[in-house]
Amino acid sequence: MTSVIYKICPKSLWDQAETAGEFTGAGIDLADGYIHFSTAEQTPETARLYFSNTPDLVVVAVDATPLGEGLKWEESRGGQLFPHLYGALPTSAVFWVKPLPMDDDGAPQVPALDADTDS
Repeated sequence: MTSVIYKICPKSLWDQAETAGEFTGAGIDLADGYIHFSTAEQTPETARLYFSNTPDLVVVAVDATPLGEGLKWEESRGGQLFPHLYGALPTSAVFWVKPLPMDDDGAPQVPALDADTDS
């Protein structure tokens, strides 16, 4: 599986996570009992389906390697395997955080999600 996974969340929640040193999840994560992530290929569709017309979002690039056994690849949308983290995400595992702006129609504009870990 890929070593870089992505999380979309409100900037305010991410700001809290940076202060705390860990991200414990957004509302849907807390309800489901794990933190939802996507691969680079899955992130644009996740953004479109779940985050249209949602202001002040960020996309977070995460190093999956240090997440260990808490990270499970589970079947979800369309039978695809999605990364789910059972536990808190330490902010030390984050490569970068970028804004997720909306276009004039409210569609999320996902930035390039390459393996660039220095941005």
